[in-house]
Amino acid sequence: MSERDPVDGGIDIDMTVNITPDPTGADSALGDLDPDSPTATSQAARPSGEGQRSVRIPHAVESVPTIRDILLDDLVARAVPDILIEEVQTVASELVANAIKHAKPLGDGCVRIRWKVKGGTVEVEVSDGGSGATIRPVPPSPWANSGRGLRIVRSLAHEWGVQDDKNGRTVWAALGGPSRRRRL
Repeated sequence: MSERDPVDGGIDIDMTVNITPDPTGADSALGDLDPDSPTATSQAARPSGEGQRSVRIPHAVESVPTIRDILLDDLVARAVPDILIEEVQTVASELVANAIKHAKPLGDGCVRIRWKVKGGTVEVEVSDGGSGATIRPVPPSPWANSGRGLRIVRSLAHEWGVQDDKNGRTVWAALGGPSRRRRL
């Protein structure tokens, strides 16, 4: 199924969906998707609502509420608990806002958001074109107008981290439980 939906404000978001269930029945890790794919990908939902999805949104502040709505629709359909949905929306909003404010877009002018629902955990990742800055929460300041985003992420996520590669940077967070990304 493929369609192109215009979003209010003239932003076009590619909402092409490719259903590609794993014939072995095993889920692949979020990192196994082609990072340069220009389409949103959805794995066929398991009866428990597990699966993954990826969307690209414009590198623009108007994209923040759009990704919140997309996440809400997808996670409700997967029967994710409301409190976890709210936390995922908050974390994704902070990560997307940071990508727009502090980093370059990916090569196609977008930011990529991927999420995976498995075993009561939602892993979300936001990929951008990277920046020279080191990503870390800043010390709290009661007078600052900004700088709370990663502190919010850190307080809501079970784990979070940053991966740099030749195409840019990915910031990820696991909510509702530990991540399967941890390398021992």
